[in-house]
Amino acid sequence: MYRQADVSTQAPNPLPTPVTRLAPSPTGALHLGNARTFLANWALARQRGWRIVLRIEDLDTPRVKHDAASGILGTLRWLGLDWDDGPFVQSSDLEPYREAMRSLAGGGLVYPSSHTRSEVEDAAAGLAASAPQEGSHESPFPRALRPPLAVRAFDDPACNWRFATPDGGTTFDDLFAGRCSFRLADSIGDFIVWTKRACPAYQLAVVVDDHRQGVTHVVRGDDLLDSAARQLLLYRALGPWPEPAHAHLPLVIGADGRRLAKRHGDTRLETYRSAGVPPEAVVGLVAFWCGIRADRATCSLAEFRAAFKLDSIPRRPIVFRQEDHQWLLSRCAR
Repeated sequence: MYRQADVSTQAPNPLPTPVTRLAPSPTGALHLGNARTFLANWALARQRGWRIVLRIEDLDTPRVKHDAASGILGTLRWLGLDWDDGPFVQSSDLEPYREAMRSLAGGGLVYPSSHTRSEVEDAAAGLAASAPQEGSHESPFPRALRPPLAVRAFDDPACNWRFATPDGGTTFDDLFAGRCSFRLADSIGDFIVWTKRACPAYQLAVVVDDHRQGVTHVVRGDDLLDSAARQLLLYRALGPWPEPAHAHLPLVIGADGRRLAKRHGDTRLETYRSAGVPPEAVVGLVAFWCGIRADRATCSLAEFRAAFKLDSIPRRPIVFRQEDHQWLLSRCAR
């Protein structure tokens, strides 16, 4: 059914060491949940001798906030995190994403789609499809709305383009979550890879960037497990390109069982920093959450790096509680 895309994007030269990336999005300030993931990723990389790339993922333009990127860099440095390359800014050069789209279109793997959200929702009504994840505004795209697949020219960058999701399951072995399998044709359908804002969607951008920057290991929250399946489909359609290993960690959630957000109070790292909370307190709380400390206690970054173990992280979501907040404030310099 599918013709493999003709890819002219050149693979990067082999790197002597594995590579991971810290990839914040400047849609707001970093919070405690971000700190857990970034600290775990950083510690794993420094323990194992991986290079770290810093990438600013700023293509979600309606949500990008002015000066958020500089604030994020300041917060990462306040925590003591460092990196080997970057920061790279996605919006600085869109040509690699256009080149990938030309390859996909030339392989008959994508098509322009002008369907509105309401049209997609109406067409999906009554179909047995998985609900989108919390916080997502994406509805499953029914196969009935897909036009005949054909070799195309990528000649309308101001239109949504969708990837024709193949039938069957997408399976991969996650370094933390274990064997994962998704039937994306049923749960997601044909997903958007290029937006009507004339820029790539997250799923395509992250694949192109990870490939260009030689990323071999991706560490992030498990809300992105199904994104890994989508991205692996794109790796295989654009390549075959070397596929990164993934480690998806349980989210930090509120006491109500929902992902950490404004409804749980102000958990921004900058808020704690401004209140006088030392970075060692945030690192100590994350160490407690990661199962390498029996209780909350301040912890230097060097101590965290030495003690961190991926298999010590609880398999269940980490719950941010009011006593965590109060403990952080109690660490303020007097």
